[in-house]
Formats: sequence, C-alpha cells, structure tokens
Amino acid sequence: MKYLSIKEAMNKGTGKVSIRGWVYRERGSNKLKFVVLRDSTGIIQCVIKKEKFSDEKFKEADKVQIEASMEISGTIKEDKRAPSGYEIEADEFTIVGMSDNFPLAADQNREFLDDNRHLTLRTRRMTAILKIRSTVFGALHEYFRQNGFYEYQSPIFQSVQCEGGSTLFKAEYFDRKDVFLAQTWQLYAEPAIFSLEKIYTMAPSFRAEKSRTSRHLTEYWHCEMEIAWSTFKDIQDVGEGAIKHVLKKVLEQNQEELNILERDPKKLEPSLKKPFARITYTEALKLLKEKCKMEVEWGKDLRTIEEDKLSSLFDTIIICRNYPKEVKAFYMMEDPEDPRTVQGCDFIAPEGYGELIGGSQREHDIEKLKKRLVEMGENPESYTFYLDTRKYGSVPHGGYGLGVERLISWICGLDNIKDAIPFPRTPMRYKP
Repeated sequence: MKYLSIKEAMNKGTGKVSIRGWVYRERGSNKLKFVVLRDSTGIIQCVIKKEKFSDEKFKEADKVQIEASMEISGTIKEDKRAPSGYEIEADEFTIVGMSDNFPLAADQNREFLDDNRHLTLRTRRMTAILKIRSTVFGALHEYFRQNGFYEYQSPIFQSVQCEGGSTLFKAEYFDRKDVFLAQTWQLYAEPAIFSLEKIYTMAPSFRAEKSRTSRHLTEYWHCEMEIAWSTFKDIQDVGEGAIKHVLKKVLEQNQEELNILERDPKKLEPSLKKPFARITYTEALKLLKEKCKMEVEWGKDLRTIEEDKLSSLFDTIIICRNYPKEVKAFYMMEDPEDPRTVQGCDFIAPEGYGELIGGSQREHDIEKLKKRLVEMGENPESYTFYLDTRKYGSVPHGGYGLGVERLISWICGLDNIKDAIPFPRTPMRYKP
C-alpha cells in the first residue's frame, strides 16, 4: 500500500488515499468517530462511520486517544467545515500504537512543558518552529557555499578563552584542569584562513552565563565565518547578505508555518527589502538621548535596555559599529581614524530581539595583541599557536559569529529563545 503525506493527499483532492500519522484531536458518538490526524506536513479530519465496520472494530476506534498512531485508508473530499478544508471517509483503519492519557494540554505552564520537551516537540507550534529552523540552517549553508566559502570545523575541547573567562565551562579532560568547552571557533579558525581564505562553520558553542533572560542559552548553535584580505565593511556586508538570504528562503518556503505561529511576515520584509541601518556607537548614543531620553555615558557598553530602545527606532536590523575598545574583545582591531574605538560591530534585531551577530576586523599587530592579553590578565604564552599566525605572513582579516537561535526567535516572533532549539540548556535546565 502506498501511503501519501497529508499534504499530498489534500493536493490530490478527490479519490482513494491512504495516510498515516498521529491523532491530533478526536471526538465521537455511538455512530461516528472523528479523528483529526497529523503528520509532519499537516492535519486532516477523518470520519469513521459505525455502519461501515463491525461492532468490535468500531469499539477500537472509540478507544483511540490523542497521540495514538494510526493508518487510515478511504475517500478524500473537500469539506469547508473540516479544520484543513478536506475530510477522509475511512474504509479501513489500523491502530499502530495506542496512547493513554497524553499529558500535554493547552493550559499547562512553561515549566511543565519544558519538563516534557520530548513530547512538546509534537505540538503544531513546535513543529512549525522546527521547520523554520531547518530552513534557516539550510539557507546559511547555501549562502556561504554559493559565495565561495569552505566549511571548516574547530575543536569543542579548547585550551584558551576568547570571549571572557567568567563564561567558560570547564571540562573534565583526563587529568587536565585547563580545558574548556568552546565559546567560539574563532581562535582555531583564524589559522585556517591562511590556507582556505574564506571559511564558515555551523557548530554548538557554550557559555557559562548565569543569565536567566528569555534570550540566553548556555548551549546554542553558532554560525561563524572568517575571511582573509577583508575590510571591516566586508564583514558587515557578508553578515547582511547571509541574513537577507535566510529571510528570503523563509518567506518563500514557510508561509504556512509563520501563519501557525501567528507571525506577521510584514515584520520581516523591511530587513529583506531595505538596506540594514548602519550607525556608529557614538551615533547610537546620540539617538538614544534625542529620541528616547536615555543618557548613556560614552565608553559604556550598550545593555539590553538600550539595544531594545534603539531597535524601536528602526524597522530593519541595525548594524552598530565602532564600539569603545575597553568594552570589546582583545582581538578586535583599533580603528585607525579613532583609536579609542575598534572595528567591531553588532547586528541588533528589530522588535527588541537583541544582538544577532557580533563581528570585527581582527587585530594583526602581534605586539598589540600581546598587550591586550596582558591587560585582560591572560598569559600571552598560552596563546602561542594563535600569535604565530601573526608572525608568518599575516594579512588583514575578520569575521563574525551569528547566534542562530536568536535569529530564529526573531523570525518566528517567539517570546522565549528556549523554543528556538529542540532541547534548551539554561543555568536551571540540563534535562531532558
């Protein structure tokens, strides 16, 4: 027997079909049993009429509960009263796997749903998010490969820190005490640009931040890239190009999922159709003062509240650049026109979704790098392999890291980043 997906069956429109899936909804009487079946492609109402089956067989149907798995064969037809506009009148059905009191219901709290994440993945909402997530990952791979980048991987076990020692996860690595889970691939990626020139990765990163906000995870997926012979503008252009490519693909492929999530595509279209807003840190402070009545002392990093206020002033993603040197990482290059600042940038999402990308032109002066490491309390000798890249034919280069779940959260209009990943990890959650 050839089984069609629910979407394929509805595309057929009329005639005999066989489908299989899980019970999404069920109700009935002593004469009829209505089963709304779901699979990965959609939902469809099936009606099981007692007159077509033996008493014993109909009793089987009557026992079916939510999330039981079934195979159903029958005649499909249009029915505007049905949830998806089509209905199948069953001629045959098989209960493949029974379900007994499926624990999820509409009114359950966040904690309960997260405790049962292995079951929450079955909901139409999570299915829609996971489909968009798949589109996002595929689009990022496609963008970089179409633009001459090679995919490259770095180790997850690392011996140096890049983004701040306070956010490192120490790992038990035999008898070693100085091994950490990767915060970023960057220090191990930069050596490869002298070979491959243009590289990217899609890999998990780990941050031991004790933040309990709706936009932080301790384990997340990082899309990172590095380019040899780059300018600071190149870094910004590639970041904008990658995000626009993702938006284009999602709007082409996932209208149905956006509709399930009640996400208005018009909120995404400006960042696809218009250039991203590009402003300096200093201009950002001026805008916050004039438009939002917020005074921020020059030299302080932008907090979440300032980023959110800034995002409210634009309908596109903002690229904020030239931050003060003191608030950015040791590897960012000083701006030759203003040595107080670095050639670093953050991409800030609209609607208060925060930073999507952090990127920079990398410092290629070995003495400046050593000085910054000492200022940070680090021993430059621990970074010998990294500093060697500046000793043998160093060139201008740069890159960025994109938090993929942040991008998915904004695209889907999620209240909490935990729904942008199948099994979220936070300071308070490490299972299931």
